[in-house]
Amino acid sequence: MTQDSPDKSRSKPVKMAQAALNRAGSSTTGLLRDIGDVTKSTLALPGGVIPLAKLLSAEDDITQEQLSSALDRFFRVLYRHPLTSGTARATDFLRKRKMLPNEQSTEDLIRFVVDQAVQRSPVQVPDYVINEFWSFFDELFSAPELKGMGEVTLDMLRVVLRTYEPQLVEIINLINAGRRFNAWQLNQLMQRASIVRRDTEIMRRQVKALRYIKPFFETDPKDFSAQAKIVAQMVREFGPFFIKMAQAAAANSDFLPEEIAKELAVFHEDVPPMSGAEVRQAFQESFGRSPEQMYMDFDADAPMRSGSIGSVYIAKKPFTVDGEEVLRQVVVKVGRQNLDREFIIGKMVLGLAIMSSQYWAPHSKLTPFLRALQEQVDEFVHGFHQELDFNLEARNQLKFYERSMESATWRVPALYTATHRILEMEYLEDATSLIRAIEKLSPEKRRRFQKRLAERFLYTLLSHIFVYKECHGDLHPGNIMVDAEGELYLIDWGNAVQMEGKWIGVWRYLVGAVLADPELLADALIDLSTDVENNLQRRDEIVALLKETLAKKNIRTLRRRGFLWELARGGMEGLHRRGQTVLHLMSNTQHLGLVIRGDYLHLSRSIFAAAGSYAVIYTDSTRWTMLRDLFLGLGRMPLIFAGDRAKVRIRRVRERVAASIPMLGDRRREVLPPSPTLH
Repeated sequence: MTQDSPDKSRSKPVKMAQAALNRAGSSTTGLLRDIGDVTKSTLALPGGVIPLAKLLSAEDDITQEQLSSALDRFFRVLYRHPLTSGTARATDFLRKRKMLPNEQSTEDLIRFVVDQAVQRSPVQVPDYVINEFWSFFDELFSAPELKGMGEVTLDMLRVVLRTYEPQLVEIINLINAGRRFNAWQLNQLMQRASIVRRDTEIMRRQVKALRYIKPFFETDPKDFSAQAKIVAQMVREFGPFFIKMAQAAAANSDFLPEEIAKELAVFHEDVPPMSGAEVRQAFQESFGRSPEQMYMDFDADAPMRSGSIGSVYIAKKPFTVDGEEVLRQVVVKVGRQNLDREFIIGKMVLGLAIMSSQYWAPHSKLTPFLRALQEQVDEFVHGFHQELDFNLEARNQLKFYERSMESATWRVPALYTATHRILEMEYLEDATSLIRAIEKLSPEKRRRFQKRLAERFLYTLLSHIFVYKECHGDLHPGNIMVDAEGELYLIDWGNAVQMEGKWIGVWRYLVGAVLADPELLADALIDLSTDVENNLQRRDEIVALLKETLAKKNIRTLRRRGFLWELARGGMEGLHRRGQTVLHLMSNTQHLGLVIRGDYLHLSRSIFAAAGSYAVIYTDSTRWTMLRDLFLGLGRMPLIFAGDRAKVRIRRVRERVAASIPMLGDRRREVLPPSPTLH
């Protein structure tokens, strides 16, 4: 052994110690850097708080835009704080160790849901449909990294604050009005505070209703009767928001199992009624009197019909006709209390449920799709808000009542009085709902009645669309009344869809879809979207995705000349494949964050509801019979239009003759409605 070996043996511990010191120094440096980042970010917090504090202490009134901007700035500072971003590392640590749901559990969950859907399908799902779904699934999963729990929590908190921004602005402005509050101001503050308390009750009920999802998946996949009862119970407990959704779904019953479609169809006519106390509160709020003081035989506890928006009652009321008092029956529609909050909170609950999916089903590739889905839900719900304003419904009903005077085919009940929660209108003595009118007919009379009723309905719908460029926004079967002669009465005018300015966008999309032209499709979808400017900047990306999808589907772009011949050559199979591709294309563009505008969504909802009502006319009839009558009816439209014009002219001649004869004149004036009173 050499003499320097002891030195070498002694140098080894020295080197190890030196390495340990270096690592410690490096760790210390990293620790100091992290401490510095935390300190720097913490010191930056006042920069986000100060603008908000100044806004809260301002003497002048603030606007919702100012508050929203200040809150956004404050949240941006919170997002940048290391403690917030650090939750992403902690979340990732827990997910890797399966202490929290992870991406694999999300994929397993999706596969379970798809498997359940396939098993519960009323018809056998072809393998190519399942393969197409997983192809879309693979294309969908390409997005940024997952957010940490801290960031997701901030996202959800911001959604809640954004919901209450209007109330926060009112509270802040009341506080800033002065240091000394009088009784009126204090009362206003208490009313705003009570909104939150009522909202909490609504939210608790809606969230509680979601518990039916679990027993739904526990039922036999083929037991549609049991599933239908569970779905109906969940809809009833959730309240008006889901009831309105159920009505829209029932209008498209062809896409649902028969048992579920029938259960949802009940919501067109049978919805839990309002309480008598709520009805009387509406009258006190609108007129300062009880309904019993205004009407005879008004039973606040026994409505004739209840819907998602309100309940309908029958009562008697005296009218003055030619100086004489006449007692007539009237229809009184009373709106539910806090309907606007039901819809606002319902939208928030759905938004939170979508966001919370990043907790229980985290997957980075779902993020863009969920964001687009949430924005699409917001657009869809926004269109329902106009149905909550009875004053707007009154204006729509008056407008279409005057138009119905130009037709002998369809009618709208006369309106007598309107407030923001109560409508009083004409009583239709011998009319019943479309469904009941069809059901009570014998098989011998049904066929003739079907054809006549279908032609009248088709003529009414087309005249609204092409003559008035405006149509009923929710023509489901419950909103169509029919008398013994087959005359149509259209009710519930809370939503009217404007057709002006929409033809070009709809036509461009249809042309692009039929031709499978990615350039035309991209331009059409961008024009129908909520953010045209930003989507135009991504046009090349959208076109590329459309081209890729068309290539995978083996769908060839057709030329404008001769495209009918090309479609005919492809046969029914080719047409079906093109139709499926159109649906797939829309799914892909939504995944990119392209959200369709709410007015176009409700236009499609209106079309589907009308189509569903047309199909109800042909209950127990074959599809071939319905299609044959449809094409024959379209061919007869010019004759029906001419006949309708002639009937109107004959009616006016009779009215002029009746006006010239005193006895007939008195009879004519007796049936005319009084001028409506709008409050």
